[in-house]
Amino acid sequence: MANPLRELERYGQSVWYDSLRRGILASGALGRFVVEDGLKGLTTNPAIYEKAIGETRDYDAELATLLGRPELDAKAIYEQLAVHDLQAAADLLRPVHDATGGRDGFVSLEVSPLAARDAAATLAEARRLWGALARRNVMIKVPGTPEALPAIRRLLAEGVNVNVTLLFSRRAWAAVAEQHLAALEDRAARGAPLAGVASVASFFVSRIDTLADALLDERCATAESEDVRGRAEALKGRVAIANAKLAYQDWRALVAGERWRRVAALGATPQRLLWASTSTKNPRYRDVVYVESLVGPETVDTMPPATFDAFRDHGRVRPTLEQDVEGARRTLAELDALGISIDAITDRLLEEGVRLFSEPFGKLLATIEDRRAAEHGLHP
Repeated sequence: MANPLRELERYGQSVWYDSLRRGILASGALGRFVVEDGLKGLTTNPAIYEKAIGETRDYDAELATLLGRPELDAKAIYEQLAVHDLQAAADLLRPVHDATGGRDGFVSLEVSPLAARDAAATLAEARRLWGALARRNVMIKVPGTPEALPAIRRLLAEGVNVNVTLLFSRRAWAAVAEQHLAALEDRAARGAPLAGVASVASFFVSRIDTLADALLDERCATAESEDVRGRAEALKGRVAIANAKLAYQDWRALVAGERWRRVAALGATPQRLLWASTSTKNPRYRDVVYVESLVGPETVDTMPPATFDAFRDHGRVRPTLEQDVEGARRTLAELDALGISIDAITDRLLEEGVRLFSEPFGKLLATIEDRRAAEHGLHP
């Protein structure tokens, strides 16, 4: 029986894994994912590390050494742990990177979410992490906030591979795509090579339905007629996929344009859309619906472990990303007609996303400090 994860490659989509902890490196599981499932890359974030360090013993040995170094604060300790993991994963995925001509085989490490609204801090941290990782097949994850846009352009212009994360709206994606294109033009203007500068735009999916469905529930509760109530009910579970499908149409228009063709002729590769937040939050929906509904060429799907396993088990693979694009347009038009703004949804999700990434980061640092205190007998 064909492996559905491997089948995605037939339609031009790369599968990345949205998790990294030392256990899957040490056990050989990550290597098996590459060989058996066609895994092409992975992403991680501080929230994943907060769980890994707090809930497993994977890091005990290295922590015992690092905690004894008073010159290292909690953030420096976390970064050393993460850098060691990312370097090992990058080395494991380097054959994928080479075999795909630098298109895949990437691992991503995120700058501190506390710098999400500070371009200068983001730029400095991204440069530092890029230097510490010292691998061509790594990406630095930078939140796609308006404040971070200048840093994204500068990093790409310097040749740093960037994974722009926390994108919810087509408007935000367009702003990021402009920075990517401008950075390539900056490099071309000074005669620097464009080949080898890689980037993805991480466009979040299921969180949009979580919020949209809640607003649609409110609309149902206040509906002045059965017709309005029925229209609101019919949109549940459809907004996120419609939003992503239209973002892909925006992407296609960009790479068909003359401005993109000029940099492509100089060796540039597209900034692919990466579908993030593809786990299903609502148990009433099929557990792999967001993966199945967004299959198309020149895209990446980064799946958390449960979604990865579920899709391997029972995923259905068809070229869905460009199916019923007009239906996607009607879905968002109907949402607006019901008085619910997609822009308001995506703006709120960006604010929540920055907070939801910052809180685990704070917990992660606190966990490390607690471990240090315990090691040195500072707790009563």
